[in-house]
Amino acid sequence: GAVIMNRVNSPLFPNSVKEVLFEKSYGYYQFTPAETGAIHTAEPNAQNYEAAERALNGEDPTNGALFFYNPDKAQSAYLESRTVSTTIGNHVFTF
Repeated sequence: GAVIMNRVNSPLFPNSVKEVLFEKSYGYYQFTPAETGAIHTAEPNAQNYEAAERALNGEDPTNGALFFYNPDKAQSAYLESRTVSTTIGNHVFTF
């Protein structure tokens, strides 16, 4: 959620949550749930709603990250070249 809000607030990305979620770059969706369609069938629980609300209210454990990836599942020279802001669990967050 924080990465999405950081993108909304960045001049480098679209200006709305929906546009950020469904943005394609070089023909690829930026977020897997938009690409697979899972975003349309997801059933959020109370924890999901709380996390979304916290991101909307400005909480940002990523320190301003604009990108994230799981290096065990995705390799990207572009993402790996970015400055790391933090690691949370299996995900690396970058600027």
